[in-house]
Amino acid sequence: QVQLVESGGGLVQAGGSLRLSCAASGRTASSSLMGWFRQAPGKEREFVAAITWPGGVTYYADSAKGRFTISRDNAENTVYLQMNSLKPEDTAVYYCAAGKGGGYVFRPALYTYWGQGTQVTVSS
Repeated sequence: QVQLVESGGGLVQAGGSLRLSCAASGRTASSSLMGWFRQAPGKEREFVAAITWPGGVTYYADSAKGRFTISRDNAENTVYLQMNSLKPEDTAVYYCAAGKGGGYVFRPALYTYWGQGTQVTVSS
């Protein structure tokens, strides 16, 4: 089992920044892929970014490229999502996820473990 706890969400004005954190515990060695997804009201959960563990290869959705950065601290078993130049359309609940990898990183089904989510609200 892997436990994931997100933090860092909140309310920010358009153009602002937030950094989300995802602390992993438990059998983290079994999860070679860590990702961030988001889900807005009435919409499907969508991929934001992912990073291999511990290799550090990163993947981004087109909507995140150039604005968001995913990183990890292996020693702390923590994954971060730095979000800059935020837009109102970035408003959603952001979820951290962990999986074994070996497939399409943008597919939620590839991830076994999920956090509870943290709300990000961007005002215009």
